Amino acid sequence: MRPGTLDYLLKERPNLRRKPIGIGVVGYGYWGPNLVRNFVGAEKSRVVAICDRDATNLAVSKRLHPDVVITTEFTDMLNDGRIDAIAIATPVSTHYELALAALRAGKHVLVEKPLAQTSEQVHRLIEEAERRRLILMVDHTFLYTPAVQKIRDLTIEGALGDIYYYNGIRASLGLFQSDVNVIWDLAVHDISIIQYILNEAPVAVSATGTSHVAGRPENMAHLTLFFQNSCIAHVSVNWLSPGKVRQTFIGGSRKMIVYDDVEVTDKIKVYDKGITVHGSAEAAHQLKIGYRAGDMWAPHLPAKEALQTEIEHFIDCVCTGACPISNGITGLQVVSILEAASRSIQAQGKPIRLDSDPYSFKRTGLSEFVKDVGVPAQ
Repeated sequence: MRPGTLDYLLKERPNLRRKPIGIGVVGYGYWGPNLVRNFVGAEKSRVVAICDRDATNLAVSKRLHPDVVITTEFTDMLNDGRIDAIAIATPVSTHYELALAALRAGKHVLVEKPLAQTSEQVHRLIEEAERRRLILMVDHTFLYTPAVQKIRDLTIEGALGDIYYYNGIRASLGLFQSDVNVIWDLAVHDISIIQYILNEAPVAVSATGTSHVAGRPENMAHLTLFFQNSCIAHVSVNWLSPGKVRQTFIGGSRKMIVYDDVEVTDKIKVYDKGITVHGSAEAAHQLKIGYRAGDMWAPHLPAKEALQTEIEHFIDCVCTGACPISNGITGLQVVSILEAASRSIQAQGKPIRLDSDPYSFKRTGLSEFVKDVGVPAQ
């Protein structure tokens, strides 16, 4: 068990807090029930309150969790001393204001993806969390899937060799949203996965997209992420697909991976396939390409739900002061890429250069905060 891995963070760090973490969940629509279910099932947390503006949603939550307080007023959560942390599962347009208010009230915060609508808003949230020494975590659930964890391990170990490409396809019929386009809803997953497994920021992004519903944001789009080396990433996202598709192809100099999240078993298949180049770069016209076709390996993956792992990780970070894997800084990089991709769409695919140092914070002492492995426990 290597220090710095998710298993290490969950199992080896000392628990500096004994009493259960009091949780408030705001938003009980699409994703909120999943958050509540996993917080209720976690050993070190208890759900104190659920907030939603919809009376029907609150009635459903009360039937399932009769001991939990329900409210339509978010300020009730902010003023409740039993609540240590707030999980936000509301429309993206509300993330910033709700998260900022929760941090100012002294609550740790878990925000559904993406962290906020703009990188400037994310900057402010990071600053507020750092100032108050609170945990700020973004819900990039796919990072906590056994499949993505395994792909990252194989990448770190060098089993794939140099990564040549990442091709992701993410499509389904809906859910159409009014406050974000399809890249902010679906491509955000692949962007977070790419930065996690490659541990390298892209230098530019190009994107095209279109809307087939008048007055609504783009419902299908194609993104290309360019890296300093020869690696290139393509992501295709679509709200108008007749079926649900969640496929990823990763090509390396040694091995290649097919990751299909829709598959019940064998979500990852590792292929010992590729090319072999014979000759020298000086005599490029004489180069000969050979093809390697070896065996396929489907690694065994745990059946544990990704959101359960993520919730346990969030609770552990609150208890110990550890810095989350999907923290404010990684959330900032994702939002910065999404912003650039949106600008590229408006410019008919023009490549947009990305900040060469997305982790620089000249206005605050955040650079020192990021270097640390965690923050002091509460």
